[in-house]
Amino acid sequence: MTGKRSRSFKCAVHHRDREVSSENDFHLLLVEPPLFRRMVTIVADEFLTDDRDRKYYADNYTCCPPPFFVIIITLVELGFFTYYSISTGELNPSGPVPIDSIFIYRPDKRTEIWRFMFYMMLHAGWLHLGFNLVVQLLVGLPLEMVHGSGRVALIYMAGVVAGSLGTSVFDPDVYLVGASGGVYALLAAHLANVLLNYNNMQCGILRLFGIFAIASCDVGYAIYSRYAEEVMGPPVSYVAHLTGALAGLTIGLLVLKNFEQKLHEQLLWWVALGVYAACTIFAILFNVLNPSVSTVENLGDGVNSQYVLYNRFGV
Repeated sequence: MTGKRSRSFKCAVHHRDREVSSENDFHLLLVEPPLFRRMVTIVADEFLTDDRDRKYYADNYTCCPPPFFVIIITLVELGFFTYYSISTGELNPSGPVPIDSIFIYRPDKRTEIWRFMFYMMLHAGWLHLGFNLVVQLLVGLPLEMVHGSGRVALIYMAGVVAGSLGTSVFDPDVYLVGASGGVYALLAAHLANVLLNYNNMQCGILRLFGIFAIASCDVGYAIYSRYAEEVMGPPVSYVAHLTGALAGLTIGLLVLKNFEQKLHEQLLWWVALGVYAACTIFAILFNVLNPSVSTVENLGDGVNSQYVLYNRFGV
């Protein structure tokens, strides 16, 4: 068994399939696998902890059913952006901003409950859209391939709702567009996946450190851009990012598959449930008890009005 990587051992293992009968025939098994199979192998190595699980997943995953949620939500968001770009005849890194859309989250229209979710369909420019779509495809597709569409959809939508609820409580004067809450939820869910299985993951501690470092830099830059730097475009709504990430982390701990359940992780499950439930209930009660804010004035036309709008606009 110490020679399990040798050609003779592989010949013995595959002798039963009658494709290999000697070391001279072993070239039949050296054909490079197709791109899809290589991608599945990479996903298995990244998200599964046991070598047998990785081997079984890589050999048997058929993409049926496909990871349809992330693909569908990406196409829908792209379609909304295309529609508003054509309608307004505007396309630039920070626009168009559909300020009058029935989907945008507005602090003076918090009684229209659908805005707390459907603001994710709108984006402030192709740069904002491109970043969100690329990240959710790179992070969301592998998560969905391993954990299933239902779990990933729940995490994504929980992040979107948490982003608007958190903004309504801690940053109540801004408009809100974009799926950044859901995107950060997926990033935090990847962190939850590492937390659940880091003992058996390759370089698990390094992954945790890397995720925390990247998240800290991004949030720090968002806070700096919001308060310490004069920004002519839409400021980053760091509150939506933080609350979306918190929702992704807690819901990820609740619903993602734990490949090696342990007692302390049961306690972690209940802690995550308590944190998410307490934050969500508090935010809902806050909006119920404070149903309206001062109506946003008519900003008119021109550069000055656009600048005033951007000062109270979040992405």
